[in-house]
Amino acid sequence: MVIAEPPAMSDQASASITNPLRAAPNLLTLTRICLAPFLVVAVLEGHFTAGLALFIVAGLTDAFDGLLARLLKQRTALGQYLDPVADKLLLSTLFLVLTHRGLIPVRVTVLVFSRDLGILVVAAILYAVGRRDFKPSILGKTNTVAQIVAIATVLLAQVDGAQWICQLRLVALDATMALTILSGLHYAWVVSRKTQHPATNGVGGQGKSSS
Repeated sequence: MVIAEPPAMSDQASASITNPLRAAPNLLTLTRICLAPFLVVAVLEGHFTAGLALFIVAGLTDAFDGLLARLLKQRTALGQYLDPVADKLLLSTLFLVLTHRGLIPVRVTVLVFSRDLGILVVAAILYAVGRRDFKPSILGKTNTVAQIVAIATVLLAQVDGAQWICQLRLVALDATMALTILSGLHYAWVVSRKTQHPATNGVGGQGKSSS
């Protein structure tokens, strides 16, 4: 994940949100985090229909928190960091649990975790030395979408074992592996280019943690 410094909010927006935890978008994000343990229990106990339903609900909270932040003008610094953390917590936990259940190959989960851990460590180091202008890449966003589709199809295949769903599951897992490698290599290339230039003291553009 790449952490970019959130943009400064306008005085009007910041004045209207005295407690960021009470902002509607952040409440949705916190709801997504709270859904994670229920999803884990559902999968571990083999209640895949309930697990799929909870995963869909979590996906809807992810879609609506950004929409509400724009419509209600409730963008907060907390939300800029909390949203990607919630996404990674949910996806990473599900990859682990589904691998434990034998529904996702170990190699896929190892690739996903290796990339995310590497990015997290490098991002923390760069953030500490003042380089905070990293934005999510197209490959990173596409990789996150592939992970979501992979998990959804894995759960759906346990509910309905139709052949097309099983085929889609295989395609989604292959796409996840390919995009994990490509986005990791792209991130390494971006880091190598940025480290060749002196850090600036200015604040980078708006961004969330890269996925």
